[in-house]
Amino acid sequence: MRLIDIATERRVTIGMAMIAIVIFGLVALSRLSVTLLPDLSYPTLTIRTDLSGTAPEEIETLITKPIEESSGVIKNLKRVRSVSKAGQSDVTLEFNWGTNMDLASVDVREKIDLLNLPEEAGKPLLLRFDPGSEPIIRYALVASSGATPESDDPSGASLESSIETLKRLRRFADERLKTDLEAIDGAASVKISGGFEDEILITVDQENLSQKGLSIQSIADRLQQENINMSGGQIEEDQRRLQVRTVNQFESLDDIKNTIIAINDSRPTYLYEVAKVEMLYKQRKAIFRVNGNEAIELAIYKEGDANTVQVAKRIRNAVESYAAQKQASDPDKEKSDAEDPDGKPSGQQSRNNRGDGQGFMASRKQPLPAGSDLKLVQDQSVFIADAISQVRSAAVLGGLLAIFVLYGFLRDARSTWIIGLTIPVSVIGTFFLMYQMDLSLNIMSLGGIALAIGLLVDNSIVVLENIAQKREKGLDQVQAAKEGTTQVAMAVTASTFTTVAVFFPMVFVSGIAGQLFKDQALTVSFALIFSLIVALTLIPMLSTLGTTRRFEQDAEHELAQGFKPDDYGSIKKGFSYIGRLFLVWIPVLITKIIQTVFKLVSTLLHYVLKPFVWVFNRLYTLIARLYAPFLTWSLGNRSLIVATSIMAFAASLSLVPRLGTELIPQLAQGEFYADIRLQPGTPISSTDSVLRQAQENMRNDDRIKLLASVAGTGNRLDAAPVDSGDNAGRLNVQINKAGQQGNRIENGLRNDLREQLSGLPGVAYEFGTPELVSFSTPLQVVIGGYDLDQLQAASQQVIQLMQNTGLFSDIRSTIEQGQPEIHIIADTQKATALGLNERDIANSVVNKVRGKIATKYSWRDRKIDVLIRSLDATDTSREEINKLIINPQSDRPVPLSSVASIEESLGPSSINRIDQRRVALISANVLDGDLGSAVDILDNELKQSSFPTGINAEIKGQSEEMQEAFKSLQFAMLFAIFLVYLVMASQFESLVHPFVILFTIPLALIGSILALYVTGTTINVVALIGLIMLAGIVVNNGIVLIDLINQLRAAGLAKTQAILEGSRDRLRPILMTAMTTILGLLPMAIGVGEGAEIRAPMAITVIGGMLVATLLTLIVIPVVYSLLDNKRYQSV
Repeated sequence: MRLIDIATERRVTIGMAMIAIVIFGLVALSRLSVTLLPDLSYPTLTIRTDLSGTAPEEIETLITKPIEESSGVIKNLKRVRSVSKAGQSDVTLEFNWGTNMDLASVDVREKIDLLNLPEEAGKPLLLRFDPGSEPIIRYALVASSGATPESDDPSGASLESSIETLKRLRRFADERLKTDLEAIDGAASVKISGGFEDEILITVDQENLSQKGLSIQSIADRLQQENINMSGGQIEEDQRRLQVRTVNQFESLDDIKNTIIAINDSRPTYLYEVAKVEMLYKQRKAIFRVNGNEAIELAIYKEGDANTVQVAKRIRNAVESYAAQKQASDPDKEKSDAEDPDGKPSGQQSRNNRGDGQGFMASRKQPLPAGSDLKLVQDQSVFIADAISQVRSAAVLGGLLAIFVLYGFLRDARSTWIIGLTIPVSVIGTFFLMYQMDLSLNIMSLGGIALAIGLLVDNSIVVLENIAQKREKGLDQVQAAKEGTTQVAMAVTASTFTTVAVFFPMVFVSGIAGQLFKDQALTVSFALIFSLIVALTLIPMLSTLGTTRRFEQDAEHELAQGFKPDDYGSIKKGFSYIGRLFLVWIPVLITKIIQTVFKLVSTLLHYVLKPFVWVFNRLYTLIARLYAPFLTWSLGNRSLIVATSIMAFAASLSLVPRLGTELIPQLAQGEFYADIRLQPGTPISSTDSVLRQAQENMRNDDRIKLLASVAGTGNRLDAAPVDSGDNAGRLNVQINKAGQQGNRIENGLRNDLREQLSGLPGVAYEFGTPELVSFSTPLQVVIGGYDLDQLQAASQQVIQLMQNTGLFSDIRSTIEQGQPEIHIIADTQKATALGLNERDIANSVVNKVRGKIATKYSWRDRKIDVLIRSLDATDTSREEINKLIINPQSDRPVPLSSVASIEESLGPSSINRIDQRRVALISANVLDGDLGSAVDILDNELKQSSFPTGINAEIKGQSEEMQEAFKSLQFAMLFAIFLVYLVMASQFESLVHPFVILFTIPLALIGSILALYVTGTTINVVALIGLIMLAGIVVNNGIVLIDLINQLRAAGLAKTQAILEGSRDRLRPILMTAMTTILGLLPMAIGVGEGAEIRAPMAITVIGGMLVATLLTLIVIPVVYSLLDNKRYQSV
């Protein structure tokens, strides 16, 4: 082959090419982004629409149904799911995998824009679910003394002080922290929740308003007219172009109070005469706590393509700078900075003497308020960095173990180092292709490199082993390198491409499995291709380095003699010596230094590893001595060997049902959460009280690192179906330990918290861990129907059935006890007779109970709502609503009770729909055992149950994703085997020989099943990917073995003699490649450290398969070859 000739004759060229690969790879490595997982693009879009103050049934009718109907005709749409709850509609569109989501987003937006939704509804938001949209880091701005507005101080002083503290902290977070943190490179946005958010409340005297013929709407209109800044165009004066602006914004609360809202008999009526204007805070949507103390949450999100680890590091540095500034902060400056927005801040002028309004921006970054601190609550980058570090360590350790095995076989340091160079060159070259393919460094891509570590040396082993055999036959170094490499070039090329070929079917794998393992498939393929290039170029080149060229001898002689003064007689000679200095003498000197260091290290390792090598050699000698007679006996008892192999395969298949199945192993991240839900209608303060009590009971537990809870909505940017509302909350628990010990601690804490929550009446709860790779709950039963009462009855029936199995925990249903509601039913005839309509009645009720946002008050970079309300909603009673005057500007005031009746009722807290049909969703976690077994048992129970007409139940959730993924991977497995057969058939120009080699795959399956069974590992997507990969690996030994046997038969040897001699000659390289692969994967299989749950099943599958397949291949493949190949040459 021409490539091999170049490698042995132009060694400098090959050396420079390898150096270039290394340099390009290292540059690419420095520019690769770091993430936990590959880019997971779920084919879903969620349309979120808000309509405040509207019940779920009205949301369903007014918002959800129109959106579902208009979106149902979009191309590639698989399923439509929706949730209608009080004030909000979420319609989730699930598309087929492979759909272009950018085009789908455009189509959905066009359909939405054509809808005629209620005017009061907010603009529909289009959301994409992406686990990467979780905040990468979360901080809590806490008061050092712990701000707790739930103080029992009867004087109320402590309560007021705590509220003011939280208002001050929230204000600082909104004005300072948000701006500074969003300015950090790579940070996309900062979402703030918790505390008390400023709001200007205008409380009107309803009777006084009626007497003056005014209404809340008229006051809102006047405030909007008075609070305005507007551009009036441009004028030219004195050769200048001037902007004309009408500047009339409110500058203080006094400006609002002194607004003229009406003029009666030439006398102005001011707002303060009929209303109370004060700076208060909004109705709370979230209460955030850390270790029992209320705080302000800052959830920081990164830009889509930003490096999570680097961005988080910049954020931590910025927070540390705040802490440093706090040490030397100026109290007077700090007090000025924390001034309430109801006064005039420093540098801001009154309404009638306006400035440019930018004096307060002179110094952006300010120290933290006195008595406060920023506490790290969650940092995603820590887990990512640790997981990446664990994969890197596993790869390095695997590589070292592989090199030790090589040394044990070869007993030659020089040969070991030559083969060992394959690993770093191939890995570094892979980084360059990863950069070109826009892949990131994540636990899957690095896991692929770690998996390939043991495979990278296989080709080099075969090449170097063959070169050594040629040297033993008397050939010189160059000739031995040429002939030895050429003889096995086709075999190693075929074995490499059989391994690479198994990854091609991954393009047909849909669902989460395809998204997750694409990076791994590519990195393994890249590394193997580079290892083939290295084996065919660098290995033969290095094998010839024992020869000494003339110019090297001259350089060493000149270096020893030194410079002579006569040599500087001319500029030409000077340049000549400079050139020789840099191109000959210095490289030779560096080479001598490297050779000296290499000899010292080799000598040291020789004595250190001498006991290991002695034991290794004795073991290998014993195996070699026993192998030849046993193979001879096997060839004489071929039927017995084949029958035994078939029986072993059948016996292993009987273990499959005992393994259990699941989608993807759950990552132990050192934390878990408990979602709680109280009775519908529960105020947010009661929800927070439950969470606060749970934190108080657990905060002194040494097993816990940190506790954080949020009552209410909280901070979420994605469209994941999380609970929200005043009666919902989440408690996050971070534990001190990780790994297997952390899992035991987590289970203990879950049981303790479950026992605590079980004792609270009316509290439903569900445990979980942060989901990284699945959108669905582990198990979900979908009950379809229309009548809500029937759905509730059926859901209770299914819940009881699930409880009776004893397999499930944290069972919850979306059909809950109804939300308590007050229905105002208008008498249309009476209202019409009085000149009123239902819209007038509804607006009057809204203005009284919820209030109306009249305008925005500008304060620094914020817009503060100005809310007008007749009475505080918490003080409004049913009787006061009855007395509400609905026509305050009329001469004949009409109370609400005259034209409407008030009834109390129970409405649904939410309405779920799938494919435009109402459903009840029952979710649960598997208590013991695996997901697949639990689903099978529940499915049988559901089939035996009877439901009312029009009601049906089916199992969804992760189990559905698991079935789809398994079907995809089974197809990929069969396709991969077919491609492997194609490559081998092309290599051997035979249909029989590839069929013989394929016998190694069922042999490998025996080992994989046994390994999974012994280690207690389930069959999951990760393990199945390992099986697909194994199909391309185990055939390599068979290819090398059959190739040599064919060469020996072509040289004239009889079949049996060729089998015996070929098997004996290939025993050592087969054992070497198998041992390097197995030990290279061993650190990953042990499953220690962050992210090990995803790495270990694949490594266990491959190790078990390789171990058994190697031992059986050395016996069974020669036997099958002897049985099937009855001719000297099998051709097509």
